[in-house]
Formats: sequence, structure tokens, C-alpha cells
Amino acid sequence: MNPKYNPLFDTFTLPSGVTLKNRITMAPMTNFASHENGEVSDQELAYYRERSGGVGAVITACVYVTPDGKGFVNEFGADKDEMIPSLRRLADTIHGEGAKAILQIYHGGRLCPPDQIPDGQPISASAVAEEKEGAPVPREMTSDDIHRVIRAYGEATRRAIEAGYDGVELHGANGYLVQQFFSPHSNIRTDEWGGSLEKRMAFPLAIVHEVKKVIAAHAKQPFIFGYRLSPEEGHTPGITLDDTMVLVDRLADEGLDYLHISVNHFFGGSFRDRSDERSRTVLIHEKVGNRVPIIGVGSLNTPDEALAALETGVPLVSLGRPLLMEPQWVQKVQNGTEDTIRTTLSKQAQQELVIPDYLWGALTTVPGWLPVTD
Repeated sequence: MNPKYNPLFDTFTLPSGVTLKNRITMAPMTNFASHENGEVSDQELAYYRERSGGVGAVITACVYVTPDGKGFVNEFGADKDEMIPSLRRLADTIHGEGAKAILQIYHGGRLCPPDQIPDGQPISASAVAEEKEGAPVPREMTSDDIHRVIRAYGEATRRAIEAGYDGVELHGANGYLVQQFFSPHSNIRTDEWGGSLEKRMAFPLAIVHEVKKVIAAHAKQPFIFGYRLSPEEGHTPGITLDDTMVLVDRLADEGLDYLHISVNHFFGGSFRDRSDERSRTVLIHEKVGNRVPIIGVGSLNTPDEALAALETGVPLVSLGRPLLMEPQWVQKVQNGTEDTIRTTLSKQAQQELVIPDYLWGALTTVPGWLPVTD
């Protein structure tokens, strides 16, 4: 291995006491490969097996915590105890390749396709549709709905513990339900769950407290708890970086293992204010990184780019699209063959890359997702 990449392979011990073998994690990416009943498929297990050998931890695709939270076709579930054997199969597969397994727990809220949820009616903080043509208007959640979903995040965490995962990541990013409560666009409530910035944080923090309570009650060994967030929203009203700085300051008091900052480019600036070119991830690290570890992600395609991210002080990086194109990314850096890392997606390489059929169709037909070659 080129010695300059040594920092990528330093171990890192999270606040919970769990030690990662290196500084690289696999980012959560939906793969559209589970069975219709929410169980993990063999094709999905093969996809994860191929990508779990080098990274320190795999953060799985999101699992829905309630049936009305399913946001994708062929998404896998953690909404009932019958799913524990399915969840265990995936945890065992990841562990079998030497990585820690972190289950991302999720509710899609107003972004759930009506044809994927039981009664066809998405729910959210308020009856405000996504800014997208044809988007359904969600039903505003009642107090009973809110408490039901909070408990469901805790129950999904218990199932993750029983299935042998090393941790969970709360999906508070990318416009899904947790973010919908935090956003002034989607949350126009006037009760204790919305209105002021403080009240818009109530739902995310209530889930954090529920998950922590479940971990304390059920985990028999150190258990990772991370939180993924998007630092800004492009529309107005929408989440600003100032809003996010208040949230991360509160989250840093919660004893979390990490904050995972969901952006398209680690070094990219604001998309609300194009004149502000400062990295959102670095700014958050400067604000709270001495209290909670930060995972940086976004367009870290090469080992040099990943190394540059670590050199900002952010202790962990996450790879998504690079591991789709090159499942052996980490191993190739480690054995000194980084010059053979694939940086494009060949339309002939599905079997070699072990990518499930539905995901392969999306990767090769959706413009701009990956650089595709014939």
C-alpha cells in the first residue's frame, strides 16, 4: 500500500466503545432488491457480500419501521418481529466479510408512494405536499400517529439488536419523515410538534430518546447509534444551515456515535447561497466535531479525495457510488492497486459487479447517477 493512504486504515473507536477497523464506511443506498413482503432476497445478500469485505462498517439501505413508512418498491422491512430472521441474514452476511453492520431505520412520510403503503394515504407533519408535480397531499399526523411512529423506531431498534446488528442509523435526511418534522416547509403545525425551531426539533429528539432507551434496555454489548441529516433544503421556506447548527448542537449532547452529513459533494458549498462555497460538512465538524464524530460523504471517488476529506479533521468517510462501480475499492487501495479502481459503469458488468436487476436498470438508464459506458 502507498504509505500516504495509511490514515484511511487507522482504527477508530466510537463513543459507544465499538472500534471500526478503518475510517471507511459503506453509505446507505437503496437497492430495490427485497421481496415484496419486506424480506431480504438472495440477490440482495450477494450485493452486500461483494461490498462488505474492505470497509469498516456497512450502513444498510433504509428499512421501514411501519408499513405506512415504506418509501420504495422492494424495500426491506423492520416493522414486525417476523422480519428478524430476514434482518439477521443480512447482518450475518456483512459480518461474514469482516465489517460492522449498521441498520438504517426510516419512515418516508409524505414521500411514500401511495401504491406502496396499506391505505394509499401518505402521512407527514402537516398536510403539505412535496414541491413536485403530482405529489400527493399527505394527511397531517395526529398525536396518536406521532407516538405510534416514535415507538416504532424503538421497536425497529430492538429488532436490530436481536438480529445481531452492531448499530442503527436514524435516517433524518433526504426529505423523509424525520426531516419533514424539522423543516419549516413541511411542518406548519401549531402544537408541541411544530411552529418554532425548538418545536420542530421535538420529533427528531423524541425518536433519539426512544432509541437510546431501547438500546439501554436491550443491548448486551456496546451498540452504535448514528444520525444522518441533510444540512439544507433548496426551497423557501426550508431548512437553513443556521437551523441545522442548532439541531447538531442539540444532537451533540445526546451521546450519539456519529452524525452522517448527507450532501452530494463533501467539499461543495451551499445550494441555497451559491456565493457560500464553504463545505457544509466541514462547518458542522468545526461546530460539534469535538463532541460527536462526523461522517463525511459525497463525490469522494478516489483515494486522494477520501484522504483530503480526512485531512479536514473529519474522522470518517462514507462511500456510496464508488462502491457501486468498484466493490473492491478499499481492498485495491490496501494492496496498492488503486490505479485499477473502476471510475465508470460498463453496461456489460452487472454480473461482475453483483448488482441486483432493478437497481441495475436504474443505474444504467437514469441520467447523471453514474458515468455509464457501453
